[in-house]
Amino acid sequence: MNSLTPPFVITSGDPAGIGSELTLKAYSKKKHILPTFFIIDDADRLNRLAEQLGINCPIKTISSPKEANKCFNEALPVLSLKLPFSETPIPGKSEPKNSASVISSIDTAVSLIKERKVRGMITNPINKLSLKKYGFPYNGHTDYLGYLSDSHKKAVMMLTSNKENNPLRVVPVTVHLSLIEAIKTLTTSSIVTHGEIVYSSLKEDFNISNPRLAVSGLNPHAGEYGVLGSEESTIINPAVSILKDKGINVRGPLPADSLFHTDARQKFDAVLCMYHDQALIPIKTLDFYGGVNITIGLPFIRTSPDHGTAFDIAGKGIGREDSMIAAIKAAERIAENRDKK
Repeated sequence: MNSLTPPFVITSGDPAGIGSELTLKAYSKKKHILPTFFIIDDADRLNRLAEQLGINCPIKTISSPKEANKCFNEALPVLSLKLPFSETPIPGKSEPKNSASVISSIDTAVSLIKERKVRGMITNPINKLSLKKYGFPYNGHTDYLGYLSDSHKKAVMMLTSNKENNPLRVVPVTVHLSLIEAIKTLTTSSIVTHGEIVYSSLKEDFNISNPRLAVSGLNPHAGEYGVLGSEESTIINPAVSILKDKGINVRGPLPADSLFHTDARQKFDAVLCMYHDQALIPIKTLDFYGGVNITIGLPFIRTSPDHGTAFDIAGKGIGREDSMIAAIKAAERIAENRDKK
């Protein structure tokens, strides 16, 4: 990489979670195929963690992003962010008073993006319960990054598989809601908004000149002509018609139970799903270890491993870094595609 090309930044995530150790593993095993990046984290804690887990990952504290390019081949660059109290975080035991540093890591990454000092951000997993206890008013990264972006567009969650020969991209129209609340919340306008954002992202971020969208039904068999539910005719069909009128190549509503097999995936570039699990189950079945979460609709690049804090295995050294590596590479591909525009 050109030494003048800005690096990517990785946020710390919850220090009791698995994010930091997977970042260490990703650097130690795959730095030769990854773009330059640095992490905003506690450098002393990372050194202790690498030693405890036997991860061969030398660490270099930096004071600015441009220093990352100079040392990346020799050590993981760390823009150090001290935790607010002296005790070492216990893996698997999230501490709400560490939330200030978790949020600060995200804030710093976005500020560096706005200053054009980094190409984009990769976020490590956060713990929503700890943040809520601290008083954090957002439901997660997507909502908060939408707020920080100062953009009029809605921030939208896209999940992608790492199967490049036959990828799957899914976007849930409703996200972190109970199923009954998701159904109540689903509207024609929300489907249209998501469809427009997905269409733009496929062109800009994935370099697809004529994106093809599929829209899933909500009910079994996509309602089967109203016998199994009316939402397809009253909510989803009108949205599909509006998207077609806008010149978007879209099909649906289609039965969700037959949308995700190998042959079906050849017919579209992304699927609009009506609720969280309808989107995430096929992604995690197809590519459990390599899935990536991409926030689209933002004026900057944000990707993330498609998993949570994994408190049950944090600190044990058994977590797989595949999704972190995939997230870093996805950010690089998006940056390259945006650079072509």
